[in-house]
Amino acid sequence: MKTLAARFLKGIVRPDPLLDDGTPQIAFVGRSNVGKSSLINSLTGIKGLARTSSFPGRTQEINVFAVERQYWLDLPGYGYSKHSLEKKRELHRLIDWYLFKSGCRPKRVVLIIDAVVGPTDNDFEMLRALEATDMPFVVVANKADKIKKGRAEARWRELRAGLESHKLIPYSSQEILGRKELAEELFGLREHR
Repeated sequence: MKTLAARFLKGIVRPDPLLDDGTPQIAFVGRSNVGKSSLINSLTGIKGLARTSSFPGRTQEINVFAVERQYWLDLPGYGYSKHSLEKKRELHRLIDWYLFKSGCRPKRVVLIIDAVVGPTDNDFEMLRALEATDMPFVVVANKADKIKKGRAEARWRELRAGLESHKLIPYSSQEILGRKELAEELFGLREHR
């Protein structure tokens, strides 16, 4: 797959004209430390496009990237236990505002879960909120490279069963597993080379 044309535009924490210019939007959401930024970097093929950190909870605004002819929005992670209660509420309000109150209608929401940990209570809460608003979304099980090869098929069956009928894409930023399938999902193409 080729490297995608992509660049960072800005971080936002409130309504912004950028969100109303008609460009299709893709929102990436998941708990803190699930690897949203690494996934965006590997999917675009641009190392360092989205800032990664070993410190969970680093993203505290909505980072907007222009990718091909779309805006990709890296939302703050939820569920980081070391944030103060007020900071957790602030980040939750920002996520909730964009997804459910801003009037923006993302073309797709990418709900990222940890392949090893599986969906947490917070992940299920997000999944139910997306279902309730009929938001188009796909679930990505990131860090798939951490699953032992002999255990992988059984793990994907377990995760799919827990997520009911929702589409699940195993993904690894390290091994580029799932990149083609996720690109097809986001760009609506049979093949994205």
